[in-house]
Amino acid sequence: MKNILLIIILLSSSLYAQEWTPLCNGKNLKGWKKLSGNADFKVKDGVITGISKANTPNTFLVTEKNYADFILEFDLKIDEGLNSGVQFRSQSLKEYHNGKVHGYQFEIDGRWSGGVYDEERRGWLYNLTSNPGAINVLKQGEWNSARIEAIGNSIRTWINGVACANLWDDMTPEGFIALQVHSIGNNSALNGKTVSWKNMRICTANVAQYQTASDAPEINCVANTISPSEAKDGWKLLWDGKTTDGWRGAKIDAFPEKGWVIEDGLLKVLKGGGGESTNGGDIVTTKKYGSFILTAEFKITPGANSGIKYFVDPGLNRGEGSAIGCEFQILDDEKHPDAKLGVKGNRTVGSLYDLIPAIKSKRFNITEFNTATVVVAGNHVEHWLNGIKVVEYERNSQMWNALVAYSKYRDWPDFGNAAEGYILLQDHGDEVWFRNIKIKEL
Repeated sequence: MKNILLIIILLSSSLYAQEWTPLCNGKNLKGWKKLSGNADFKVKDGVITGISKANTPNTFLVTEKNYADFILEFDLKIDEGLNSGVQFRSQSLKEYHNGKVHGYQFEIDGRWSGGVYDEERRGWLYNLTSNPGAINVLKQGEWNSARIEAIGNSIRTWINGVACANLWDDMTPEGFIALQVHSIGNNSALNGKTVSWKNMRICTANVAQYQTASDAPEINCVANTISPSEAKDGWKLLWDGKTTDGWRGAKIDAFPEKGWVIEDGLLKVLKGGGGESTNGGDIVTTKKYGSFILTAEFKITPGANSGIKYFVDPGLNRGEGSAIGCEFQILDDEKHPDAKLGVKGNRTVGSLYDLIPAIKSKRFNITEFNTATVVVAGNHVEHWLNGIKVVEYERNSQMWNALVAYSKYRDWPDFGNAAEGYILLQDHGDEVWFRNIKIKEL
């Protein structure tokens, strides 16, 4: 029996080894070509070395072959102060920025190494802030082991056995692999520094059976979808990206006939007169929620005001103005006057509106989509803005009730203490976009 098991193990190991192909012959750069910049690459004793050069743009050593689903393993070493990366599923198209190399990049840059950057397209897709245990795992000036798995929409990375990125994305299903020497501008101090790769091998057959489990938190970049792991974890779409299903006007039984549009996977509040709920009006979910994690991406126009509310009771205010509930404030703090009102900044972006000011976040950018997260676990509530916790409080407490008593909500009975309520997106008369609205009930 032991002999049979040994034979099976040896056959499996042999088959596994046969499915791997070296990416470099160790002697020359046959099968590769250089694009974009003028930095040099050389091969010696099985090691590919890129040499930084002043006054040249990013330089890429590109495989002549494209790859779709694969597992890539390699060792890397980089001099301190230098930036680099390994492109994968990348392209160089004349119609796209006149041939600039673009696509996924396994980042090699100090503390963020192993993250995934979208070169010349969307920027950071996975910058390790959601996986702090992977920060600084790269050892500068020493050899490090690395692994990239690109299987379907799943993109995962490792450095020295530590799971770094765990991404779900579908922008580019295949493309070349490339080694990058990053531009150093005119910094002569970095001129001649090196980044090296060896033991580069790739598996393109039966890759699914060799896929490795990852404990890195997943980021889903496919708009308005639930990935398989999200579904397994209990996440659901709160908006499907296409229809008004699951939503209605806060003060009417149907979805508003004006003031809101759906286009290109975005739920947009149209520009009105700047008043509160005076154009299309607020919209709310058709279902109530108690304990949950809610995430939504939003982008605002300059000077805009909006909000995401929870524990909303539309029946509390049937008159003018917005429906009543706890509000994650969405605001252009620099240009909207509401940021200067209230008490100690409790009307700024991310704040619990008119109650608790948010911690200032440098990551908020009105020209890009930002992520709002609301966590409700019983009476414990948190606001997160772009991965940073900015507000934390306890409902149904003496301190909470005292806080409400000195706010604009003091006249609403038992404000914020309900066991459940609706979730609301606010019409405040300014153009705002929402997408990727998801919820996980706890």
